[in-house]
Amino acid sequence: MTVPGLFGLEGELVSLRIRVEPKHLEDLLEALALLDFPVNPQLYHRPGSSNCGVSGLFRPPGEVGDAIRNHGFKQESLEVSRILV
Repeated sequence: MTVPGLFGLEGELVSLRIRVEPKHLEDLLEALALLDFPVNPQLYHRPGSSNCGVSGLFRPPGEVGDAIRNHGFKQESLEVSRILV
C-alpha cells in the first residue's frame, strides 16, 4: 500500500537529515542559512557524528542538496524521507 505524501504550493512535505562530523557542523549551519527560505534545524549529537534534521520543508530537497554540495559536503550525507510513510 502506497501512502500519499503531503503537498503544499511549493512541493512535497519531506524530512531531511544531514550527517556531518561535529567539527563541520557550523559550516553546515552556514550553508543552510544561505537558502532563500527559512529552515529550523534540529541538532542531534552522537559520538563522532552530528545529525541536523530539517522537517516541514515544502521546497525541493535538491535546493538543500545543492547548498550543502556548494559548501563541500557530500551528497550522501543528505537523507530525504517522506513525512507520511
